[in-house]
Amino acid sequence: MNKQGFNNKQNTAGPGRVYLVGAGPGDPGLITIKGSKCIGKADVVVYDRLVNPRLLGYAPPGARLIYAGKSPQGHTLTQDEINKVLVENALAGYTVVRLKGGDPFLFGRGGEEAQSLVKEGIPYELVPGVTSAIAVPAYAGIPVTHRDLTSSFTVVTGHEDPQKEDSRISWEKIAGGSGTLVFLMGVSNLPFIVGKLMENGRSPQTPAAVIRQGTLPEQGTLTGCLMDIAEKVTVADFKPPAVLVVGEVVSLREQLRWFESKPLFGVRVVVTRPREGASYFSDLIEELGGESFEFPAIEVVPPRDFAPLDNALHKAGEYDWIVFTSVNGVNSFFKRLRELEHDIRELQGVRLCAIGPKTREVLETKGLLVHCHSAGVQG
Repeated sequence: MNKQGFNNKQNTAGPGRVYLVGAGPGDPGLITIKGSKCIGKADVVVYDRLVNPRLLGYAPPGARLIYAGKSPQGHTLTQDEINKVLVENALAGYTVVRLKGGDPFLFGRGGEEAQSLVKEGIPYELVPGVTSAIAVPAYAGIPVTHRDLTSSFTVVTGHEDPQKEDSRISWEKIAGGSGTLVFLMGVSNLPFIVGKLMENGRSPQTPAAVIRQGTLPEQGTLTGCLMDIAEKVTVADFKPPAVLVVGEVVSLREQLRWFESKPLFGVRVVVTRPREGASYFSDLIEELGGESFEFPAIEVVPPRDFAPLDNALHKAGEYDWIVFTSVNGVNSFFKRLRELEHDIRELQGVRLCAIGPKTREVLETKGLLVHCHSAGVQG
């Protein structure tokens, strides 16, 4: 996926800079301020499969977007090819953002990418991201630590090949501890993981949860124990990406679940409002747990003939009431009033009515008293 109009200017003074940016666990609101600023000044953005597409909207219009996603079914680019893309674009003088899901240095191979940049003498910066190891359980109502239950947690890759002879995971140590265990990318290996934990001493009755699509409106959570969680995931046909949490803290979910309790959780809403007014409505939907898709089906344009409006404005001071039905109506009214060189003081004695709180708010910011208003959806 590439944006058109890629800016081909190159910095002949030396290599560009590479920013290894953590995109967070999925919810676009969890990108850091610094991360969003880096995307906003990028010439090139190299992004992963789990990066929320909405974050690409922060990129400048001329930025080149390069997809480098990896999945269990295959890789768009190998890691060596990704390293090469970063190096080549930086050496050409471009500002490059490597946008990675979660945090770049937590199972993100960001360390390898940084090494390849250092080797070529390319300056880079690391912008940490909110890791799914903490955020995804939190969105499911599961704190990874709790004073009454555990004071430690361990993050483990769930992607290690079960056939590997020399595992780098010390199963005996992590199974024997009392802390919370968080496995990332472990759905495909779930039977193997729970089997190793029980084999090495963790009780089969230990609470466990699998959270898929964490922090997104599609989030789904299954709870059980080590003994039955793999079967539940198979029956429910849970697919990656998902996080496995093992430990007593899972028992807090029923009490602390907040995200999935929002009134619009799991609901998708198409917002057909004009583009300039859609963001406000979209934000309300997402605040209530829904997922908004902006698809403007209305465009606010000037009238073909201003004569009826102009005639009304010329005698605006003669009316008893003027009713404003939307923010767009307010803005258009006063814009035309200025163009006709009328004075707002000509409205003295005219009562104003506003439909909806936002319409009323806009009128009041102009120093006008609204005599009557009603609740309504803003246009």
